[in-house]
Amino acid sequence: MLLAMGLVLSAGSLWDALVPKLSNHFQAQFTIDSTFTTDGKTYEVSASGDAGPYGQAYLPYIFTDKQELGDRGEFTGFAWTQNGEEIITATLQSVYVKDGKLFKLDTLDAASNGNFTYAVGTLNFVTKTLVFEAADLAIK
Repeated sequence: MLLAMGLVLSAGSLWDALVPKLSNHFQAQFTIDSTFTTDGKTYEVSASGDAGPYGQAYLPYIFTDKQELGDRGEFTGFAWTQNGEEIITATLQSVYVKDGKLFKLDTLDAASNGNFTYAVGTLNFVTKTLVFEAADLAIK
């Protein structure tokens, strides 16, 4: 009985350790400005729009499928934002999965203000929209 209780408590502690600690939740809404490829394998996407507390944002992304999985892969990018006089840049590292007509995105970004942002998003090339639910990730 004690062993079973110990296993349950250990699993609970592991679960707590795996759940990210998020704060300052916000939504970011972008319009796809352009998309192109030069080789049919690597796609570049440019988007701009409102990044919540970061203000106006401009995002160039590079989508790849380096593991040749077909319906999923990775993307990297860079963000440039301005809110009033404050300019913040960020590097973007992410994965995507194609789900019907949509692409589901999970991203972890490092910003020049020292914040890490975790976001889950949906990319729709038909409506030219990219929407993220985002939050700062607390790592201490």
